[in-house]
Amino acid sequence: MRARRTPLVHYLVALILGLMGGAGISELGMSTRTDLMGVPWLVSVLLFLLGVAILIMAFQVHRYAKGDRKEMDLRFAVNVLIMSKALGIACAALLGWYGSQALISMGHAGAPYYTRVMQECLVASLVCLIDVVAGAVGEWLCQLPPDDGPENPDRRKSSRRPMADAADTADRAKIKTDSSKRHG
Repeated sequence: MRARRTPLVHYLVALILGLMGGAGISELGMSTRTDLMGVPWLVSVLLFLLGVAILIMAFQVHRYAKGDRKEMDLRFAVNVLIMSKALGIACAALLGWYGSQALISMGHAGAPYYTRVMQECLVASLVCLIDVVAGAVGEWLCQLPPDDGPENPDRRKSSRRPMADAADTADRAKIKTDSSKRHG
């Protein structure tokens, strides 16, 4: 299996979905006069700490990939890669969510409630932007250098055995006869 970098379009889709969700919640909160907007300060702090922790773990994987670290549980390396990808995508969606709430609150900045919501959401948006970058950097740090393992394309070509080719040819002939029997 080959891990691939998260395409930029995934971040964009998450951001757009977050924008739509945040705008929808903001409009619903305004029309029903309920307190649905904003974000507790604790969430921003925890998101920031999560980004830092994932970056530290990704740096450990990078040290292992460079050879500066002798041993590492490969499950740890894979889990850090998955967490980096998840952090980037989730925080892109949250960036849209909190960003749209901040933008909508700016139109009502004279009211104390909307001023507080705007401040909370701007701080959360900044933290989410930092975490999107941290997720992308963490994903890059988790790249392992190419080796001569079984997934190396050059090794696959050179290790092809004649017996495997003969078995593939026999399988293809059997499939061809089976399909001709069904059609005939």
